[in-house]
Amino acid sequence: MSVLPVEIDKLSDDLESIDKQLVALLAKRAQISTKIGHYKSRAGSPIYVAEKEVDALSVRKEEAQRLGVSPTLVEDLMRRIMRESYHTKSSEFLCTNPDLKKVVVIGGAGALGRIFVDLFKRSGYRVEVLEEADWERSEVILGDAGLVLVAVPIKLTESIISRLTNLPKNCVLADVTSTKQKPLAAMIKAHQGPVVGLHPMFGPDVPSLVKQVVVVCHGREPEQYDWLLQQIRNWGGVLQQCEAKEHDDAMVFIQVMRHFCSFVFGSHLAGEDPDLQQLISLSSPIYRLELGMVGRLFAQAPALYADIIFDNKDSVAMLTEFSVKFNQALSLVESNDKEKFIEQFNQVSAWFGEYAKQSLVDSKQLLLKADDDRTLIDNC
Repeated sequence: MSVLPVEIDKLSDDLESIDKQLVALLAKRAQISTKIGHYKSRAGSPIYVAEKEVDALSVRKEEAQRLGVSPTLVEDLMRRIMRESYHTKSSEFLCTNPDLKKVVVIGGAGALGRIFVDLFKRSGYRVEVLEEADWERSEVILGDAGLVLVAVPIKLTESIISRLTNLPKNCVLADVTSTKQKPLAAMIKAHQGPVVGLHPMFGPDVPSLVKQVVVVCHGREPEQYDWLLQQIRNWGGVLQQCEAKEHDDAMVFIQVMRHFCSFVFGSHLAGEDPDLQQLISLSSPIYRLELGMVGRLFAQAPALYADIIFDNKDSVAMLTEFSVKFNQALSLVESNDKEKFIEQFNQVSAWFGEYAKQSLVDSKQLLLKADDDRTLIDNC
């Protein structure tokens, strides 16, 4: 039995009314969550607490189940709403060390440096920026500093640190470089006071530090910079502590190999010169995401990625070994040895273990989002 057009119009009107109510409720929720964020920031409570988020999601999913609504749908909606709430900028944060005289960010005019300058200022600290043109006044700028944060390109980090030999004894010296062994050793050599190595695992385009990982490599007198770690937690950052060598060894896999593979893939595409728009239009969500991650690399500063790849002492050895594995896999294709390929596939699958299954589940939501975005892309 066909539905009369008038009934469709009525139902469509009902849906539009509900959608308007949803938007109004989201606006009201945003106002309340912003106020809560301001109160928590002033009180020094972390913006993000993993346990509370898990509990809230669990309650909402149970409610959805009782009402006959997909718990997965409700979880997706709540996670998106929460993420928006986290990224609502607080006007201020609690200052965990109000007695600190001054923060100096060397390279504070750079992309990453600006993030920390802004966060420290909104936490009530007096902040000064030291750039190359300011070194004639560096003695004055650094004279009463309680924290000096080095946020310069990797290739400049050690030479800049070597100039910091006259800092106040109790001043905390820290860096935010993506390698840790050499900068940490350089800071310990140059400065007799508290030293800590930090590596923010995010780029300059993050809307906030909520859920962003910051690696901590301890140097000297950790009790003197505990306030700094607590300040990062208050900003929403998640601290991961490890030894400097352990960090650098991990970065070969996390950063060097991934960036290098993306570079080679992008270079190969550019050399072959296929129709990029056709590749995008013919791709499934997973391939579009992978292509998007490659494209993302080439939208950023090449010097940054050159420093990351070239300045890690283990880069050449690891990438050479990777090229051996690549050629071995290629030989299986050349010899049409599918059986050996499947055998190796299963070996790798066993190494990933349960993480492979979890990745299949986790990636599903990313793929659905990418599929939703296809309509927007196709209609542009």
